[in-house]
Amino acid sequence: MSRTGAAERSTTETQIRVSIDLDGAGRATIETPIGFLDHLLTLFARHALVDLEVRAAGDVHIDEHHTVEDTALVLGRAIDEALGDRTGVRRYGDVRLPMDEALALCAIDLGGRSYADVEPRPDPLAGGSPWLELWPHFVETLARESRAAIHLEVLKAASVHHLVEAGAKSLARALRQAWEPDPRLAGVEDAVPSSKGTLR
Repeated sequence: MSRTGAAERSTTETQIRVSIDLDGAGRATIETPIGFLDHLLTLFARHALVDLEVRAAGDVHIDEHHTVEDTALVLGRAIDEALGDRTGVRRYGDVRLPMDEALALCAIDLGGRSYADVEPRPDPLAGGSPWLELWPHFVETLARESRAAIHLEVLKAASVHHLVEAGAKSLARALRQAWEPDPRLAGVEDAVPSSKGTLR
């Protein structure tokens, strides 16, 4: 069974197209107007072991917010489509990922209910890198549109770059665990990993 999804969004602010294959090999074709977003999506594909194509254009002459938010939105919808009824997946992922001085912790439930708790949370009035604000918003939007519960915390990071990159890697690895097929459910008639019988 193919586990692929595609979604797109076109507004006066952004034009985004995403396709994803959950059973890919980590190949990425990424084109956005934001270099750091390209970097994050490329490493996301590699660590989630998905084939990912993202084409994005946006009003970055204003700022990066709309493009980052809408890319997460469309990616989340493509993931939700690729997961289908979520039959046979492990459902849960839990990763502790070191990256130099940074340590990222991510736990995920693909149970169909959207929630995100991302730490640390920045003070938007304190200034600093815009990614201190954009990264939590990216994760929250992704969680909502993919219908996932995501708990993500990055400890001990000494730079914004490492904070966000470690978070993205741990998110990708936890998602990979959660959506991998559970071999013990192969061939089982009722293979939905929920006592309710559905994750829709």
